Amino acid sequence: MTAAVLAGVMIAASGASAFAGDADSQPGGENAKPRVILMHDPELDDQNTLVRYLMYSNEFDTEGLVYSSSGVHWAGDGKGTLWHVAGREYTRFGLNICPCTSWRWKPGERFIDDAVDIYAQVYPNLRKHAGGYPSPKELQSKIYTGNIEFDGDISKDSPGSDLIRKSLLDNRPGPVYLLTGAGQSTIARALKSIKDEYENTPQWAQISTKVSQKAIIQSFGDQDGTYAGYIGKNWPGIEFRQMSTSIWGYGARNAVLPQDAKYLSAEWTKANVSDVGPFGAYYRVWGDGKQMVPGDIFDHFGFSGLTTEQLKAMGYVVWTPPQAKGSWISEGDTSIFMNLIDNGLRGYVDAGYGGWGGRKGSDTDPNGVPSGNYAASRWFGTAQQDFAARLQWTVAARYSEANHEPTAKVAGQVDRTVSRGQTVTLTGLTGDPDRDQVTSSWWQYADADTYPGTVTINQVPGGQQQHVVKVRVPDDAAPGQTIHLILQVTDNGSPALTSYQRVVLTVSG
Repeated sequence: MTAAVLAGVMIAASGASAFAGDADSQPGGENAKPRVILMHDPELDDQNTLVRYLMYSNEFDTEGLVYSSSGVHWAGDGKGTLWHVAGREYTRFGLNICPCTSWRWKPGERFIDDAVDIYAQVYPNLRKHAGGYPSPKELQSKIYTGNIEFDGDISKDSPGSDLIRKSLLDNRPGPVYLLTGAGQSTIARALKSIKDEYENTPQWAQISTKVSQKAIIQSFGDQDGTYAGYIGKNWPGIEFRQMSTSIWGYGARNAVLPQDAKYLSAEWTKANVSDVGPFGAYYRVWGDGKQMVPGDIFDHFGFSGLTTEQLKAMGYVVWTPPQAKGSWISEGDTSIFMNLIDNGLRGYVDAGYGGWGGRKGSDTDPNGVPSGNYAASRWFGTAQQDFAARLQWTVAARYSEANHEPTAKVAGQVDRTVSRGQTVTLTGLTGDPDRDQVTSSWWQYADADTYPGTVTINQVPGGQQQHVVKVRVPDDAAPGQTIHLILQVTDNGSPALTSYQRVVLTVSG
C-alpha cells in the first residue's frame, strides 16, 4: 500500500482564521504541556539537540535539564578512581586507553548552563512570537547534575536522580516523560531508590503500579546498559520508547530523502542556522574549529579541509567521513522530544502513531520498501523549516518580522468510533496568523493504521477556510482496527511552515 493517500484537491486560502489569536493563545493551554525531564551528556549532537529543545521550550513543562553520563562520556569522581567497562570505544579501533579517571568529559563542563545563558539573551524576542516560554531564571533553577561520575554506575543518589524520584512519586496526574540522549543511570538510580525504600512495605504494590504507569522513557538507545541491566528487569511495567533514528544523527546523509538533502548542506545551514543569532553561533557544524573536550581524539568535527588520512595522522579516530565546512553534523538525540511537540500529529499518544521523531514501526518509503528510517525522514524537511523559523524568532523583535505556523483544526472529536460502511464527514478548519496563503490536504497515514487497506477520501465543497472530506469506512474493517487521517496545512511564508491535525477512526464491534 502507499504511505499516504492524498485527497485530490489542494485548497488555497488567505486571511487570518478564527483560530489566529494572539501569541499567548497556545493549543491545549498550560496544563496540557507534557512534563519533561531532559538528560544529556556532553556530546556535540546533544548540544545541538539542546538548542532545538530550547527553541521549543514553550511546548513543555520542563522539570529538569540534567547532566548525565553514558558509555562515551563520564566525569569521574575527582578522586583518581580508575574505571573501565569492557567493549567501550576506548577498547576499540586498536585502542587500549582505560581504565582511566574520566572519559571525554571536560573539567567544569557546563554546556547546559551555557545554552540556558544564551536562551536568556534571546528570551525577550522569543516571547514576542509565542506564549508559554519559561523565564531564563526558571530554566536555570531546573539544571541538575545526575549520575555522571562513572559509566552505568547507579550505586548512589544524585540531585538528578532525586528529582526523578520526586516527580514519579508526586500526586500530579499524567505521565512524566524521561527523555535521555545519554545513558539511563540517573533514571535507574531514581527507580532503585524508590524500590529500596518501599519494596518491603505495605505501600509497595501501590507505589510500583503508580511509578510504572507514570514514567515513560523516551531514549536514543540504551547508551550505558542500565536499561537492560536494571530498569527492564526490575521495572518491566514502565513503557520504554526506543527513539533512535538515523535521520537526526551522524548518519543523516544515509537516511535523508533526496529532496531534503539541502537541509544538511553548508549553504542552507549557514543561512538558516549558523548566521542566525547567538544560538546559531553556538550550534556545532563541520569545520567550526571547536571541540567539546580539548584533545578529544573522537571529536575531529572542528577541522576543515583535511582528509581522513590527514586526520588519522594527527591521532584522530575518524569514525565518520569529513564533510564540507559549515554543513550539518548531527542532532542525534532530537527524536526523543519531537513527538511531544504540539504540531497536531499527536505522536505522544502511542509509540506507533509517529511524528517528527519517527515511530515504533516501519513506514513504506516512496520506492515501496518498508523502512524504519522513512518513519522519521518523511518529516525531516518540514521539521527543519520549522526550526529555521524559530531561530528567526530569536532575532526578530516584532511579531511581524518572522513567520509563524498556520492553523490546522478539525471540527468535532479527533478520536472517533465508527461503524463498517459508515461515511464520516471531516471538516478541516485552516488559517494563518500572519495572513499568509495556505494550502491544505487530507491524507491517510496508512503505515500508522491497524486497518491493512486504504480508504477513499472524497473532496466536498467548503468555505474559504474549510477543507471538508467524506471518508467511507471499508466493509472489511475489523472491530478495533484504526484508520489515521491527517489534515496537513502549509503556508507560503518564508520559511514555509506546516501544521497538522490527526483524526483516528476506530472501528466499533
